Amino acid sequence: MSYQLHYWPGIQGRGEFARLALEAAGASYVDVARGDAAAGQGLPALLHYLEDASVTRPPFACPLLVDGQRVIGQTAAILLYLGPRLKLVGASETDRLWTHQIQLTIADAVDEAHNTHHPVGSGLYYEEQQAEALRAAKAFRTERIPRFLGWLETVLARNPKGDKYLVGGRLSYADLSAFQLVEGLRYAFPKATQRALRKTPRLVALHARVAQQRRVAAYLRSERRLPFNEQGIFRRYPELDA
Repeated sequence: MSYQLHYWPGIQGRGEFARLALEAAGASYVDVARGDAAAGQGLPALLHYLEDASVTRPPFACPLLVDGQRVIGQTAAILLYLGPRLKLVGASETDRLWTHQIQLTIADAVDEAHNTHHPVGSGLYYEEQQAEALRAAKAFRTERIPRFLGWLETVLARNPKGDKYLVGGRLSYADLSAFQLVEGLRYAFPKATQRALRKTPRLVALHARVAQQRRVAAYLRSERRLPFNEQGIFRRYPELDA
């Protein structure tokens, strides 16, 4: 039976982190809200899990993964669940917890990237908080991007199994998420990200390695990989990358 991935149509968003894991593993899944005929219901199915009173354990927001009777929200929780099932995490508890910790840190970086263009509130348009966004983006560019990417570089350098992957000696979902983080930052903050990446050669190599993975490369070339746009988490406003 296929996994069902529920996320808003038209954007990569946080759903892309789960999507990359499913694609890299060659898993059978249905991207429900994008109108896959096999799902049958599209966006209303997502709203059912978010809003219907019959759902006893409603997720707070999407993305969410449905696997049989299990409904799992939160990107990091989805990947914690999928990791062993897709063979995208080590077998030991120590490796699984470390991979989860890396994922949670990447989630922090993603949230901070989002908050550069919506520092006051998600309910306001960017133009209504642009002055605050300029200030938030400056701190993110100069302090936080180098810190997050530098930390991933350190994790790679200290991996006892070598610096090709973040955890152990083979691809994990943390590597896929690091790839997506770099992709998103390159889109939203190309100048600042390029400056930071000059100091993280291992992370640059990891990004290239993930992009060349056979199934990932096929996905990136396909129509399933939506382009970044100004409705998603990573948004390109040139004035924020001054």
